[in-house]
Amino acid sequence: MIEASGLTKRYGQTAAVSDLTFTVQPGRVTGFLGPNGSGKSTTMRLIMGLARPDAGRATIGGRNYLDLHWPLREVGALLEARSFHPGRSAYAHLAALAAGGGIPRRRVDEMLGLVGLADASRRRAGTFSLGMTQRLGLAAALLGDPAVLLLDEPVNGLDPDGIRWLRVLLQSLAAQGRTVLVSSHLISEMAVTADHLLVVGHGRLLADASVSELTAGGMSLEQAFFGLTEVRS
Repeated sequence: MIEASGLTKRYGQTAAVSDLTFTVQPGRVTGFLGPNGSGKSTTMRLIMGLARPDAGRATIGGRNYLDLHWPLREVGALLEARSFHPGRSAYAHLAALAAGGGIPRRRVDEMLGLVGLADASRRRAGTFSLGMTQRLGLAAALLGDPAVLLLDEPVNGLDPDGIRWLRVLLQSLAAQGRTVLVSSHLISEMAVTADHLLVVGHGRLLADASVSELTAGGMSLEQAFFGLTEVRS
């Protein structure tokens, strides 16, 4: 479970995140929906301890991320796809993460196969396309078999088949009882992927509801989303 309480972060005069309070429950895909610049990435960085909040707190299983004993085995994150040495192969990148996180080496081959990179595992990761880079980032996030996943815009660079594959993967991971938080600015994709939505705009929480609740009365998710942003902005 991920919990945020009064989470606030300012950069100069700009409030990137403003008094966000929400809970991400296990067993469902929670979509973190909002336009570019709405505070999604900053919120995820605050949860992961990569930025210090000006106010409030974000916890994973009741603890700060920095207090986790085995982070890679408890939380999997994809916040920046190209977080690897470009001269290393995909296999070497994952093997280094496994060694540092106390993760069995067999997981490296398993994850490369899961994300469709087995045939490219010995290629230098710096030569990968954006879609392949995203898949490598997903493999790294899943390497420790974590119970909690945070993925920031993971469909970027994926082709339609890749997007469908990722949708099924996320839903299957949630069905296993994992906590899955996935950010996106793509309303149509969140409509068919997520069970629950956190909608943000200008760093503020606009809605915390299931897709069915937001679309009650025959309203499409697009209509609900733009209605929220017009009313709350």
